[in-house]
Amino acid sequence: MALLDKHAKVEKNVTLLLVLTLITVAIGGLVEIVPLYTIKNTIERVEGVRPYSPLELAGRDIYIREGCYLCHSQQVRPFRDEVERYGHYSLAAESMYDHPFQWGSKRTGPDLARVGGKYSNDWHAAHLADPRSLVPESVMPPYAFLYERNLRPEDYRAHLEANVAVGVPYSEEAIENAAADMRAQADPNGDHEALLARYPKAAVGDFDGQPDRLTEMDALIAYLQILGRMVDFTDVRPEDLTQN
Repeated sequence: MALLDKHAKVEKNVTLLLVLTLITVAIGGLVEIVPLYTIKNTIERVEGVRPYSPLELAGRDIYIREGCYLCHSQQVRPFRDEVERYGHYSLAAESMYDHPFQWGSKRTGPDLARVGGKYSNDWHAAHLADPRSLVPESVMPPYAFLYERNLRPEDYRAHLEANVAVGVPYSEEAIENAAADMRAQADPNGDHEALLARYPKAAVGDFDGQPDRLTEMDALIAYLQILGRMVDFTDVRPEDLTQN
């Protein structure tokens, strides 16, 4: 009873309650924050993770603009049913160059963390243009208008520079060649050697069936085709992820 009496006094004294609350929150904050300054890295480094190519970055911007993240998560949780359906559980390092990350909190449609390479470019183009032509039960709206919206490669140097400002390690060479890399990735006859040297495993070629044009459809499909493909999960061991 004595303890309850003291608690009642605290509840009735607004000033004392406020001070004790601030002290409790401060202690909790210190317990969470201080340890972060004592370790080298809070994200495990995984071989293969790289910044997005300019075309993939453009596609990611479109993905966010159109609200795709509202229905599709990009986070495979470490549960058996999810791993069996989608593939290896997500690693924090896979999102280290995402600003903001696309983990999501709702799945009206399937998770897309491992969708890269699962379907052909033609499938993605047809699905985006008319989802129900391939998935009759889909509630996804059509995005055929992406075929008609041209991209301006010259604008994407600034996009890379903005990402550098928040810590994405684009080199000067990558920034200088942003427009050329963007065109090359969607060109079946482009300079893929230089592109792939900067952005390994990038999907290349005509994405939207219009090789003479660079469209938003090209960009969105290029982005979808790299998701989950950067890391070779056959070489990833759980013990490697616990080392700093």
